[in-house]
Amino acid sequence: MESPQYEYLTDGSAIYAESFRIIRAESDLSRFPDDVSKVAVRMIHAAAQTNLTDDIAWSPGVVRSCRAALLAGAPILCDSTMVATGIIRSRLPRDNEVICHLSDPRLADLARELGTTKTAAAVELWRERLDGAVIAIGNAPTSLFRLLEVVRDTGIKPAGVIGIPVGFVGAPESKQALAENPYGLDYLTVLGRRGGSAIAVAAVNAIASTAETTNEARTS
Repeated sequence: MESPQYEYLTDGSAIYAESFRIIRAESDLSRFPDDVSKVAVRMIHAAAQTNLTDDIAWSPGVVRSCRAALLAGAPILCDSTMVATGIIRSRLPRDNEVICHLSDPRLADLARELGTTKTAAAVELWRERLDGAVIAIGNAPTSLFRLLEVVRDTGIKPAGVIGIPVGFVGAPESKQALAENPYGLDYLTVLGRRGGSAIAVAAVNAIASTAETTNEARTS
């Protein structure tokens, strides 16, 4: 029996270029403004779901406000280590700090005291850096709900919220609340159950830099 021979692209840049060609051919991007369209393409690439466009919701200024904040040196506050690890530091325009508090030794006691999850309790540790920050939530709906409560109660506003938690319990509701927020928050989300770290990270990386082929292509 002959050994099978496999034909496949081995050039990372070529793989990326073909991926984005397929995405643009198969996705309806017509309702997105140009800056959001570029971010949506990256989100679709992370999810491998061209119909993700059906559920993407955003405020008109979210890409502009998040990019301006990063250019001004704002930190990125993340709900999980998965999100924090996925952000490509070389894309960040001002060597921006990427912050995740899940390993903070204070967190377990704080979560018990507040009667909530660690990811929601971690939002309390964001407070002093929250004003003008970029928020990246890809896992925990409790984190997104708590963020909205903190904004409601304090009036402190981040520059923008990339809020894309995934799941069956709380995720659809938290993202709907973000999209309907009355606080003037700029936001980007995926309504419904779909979401996750990869999509949130893809959005942040796309906002940080408009280039579609980078050193990440080498790992494809």
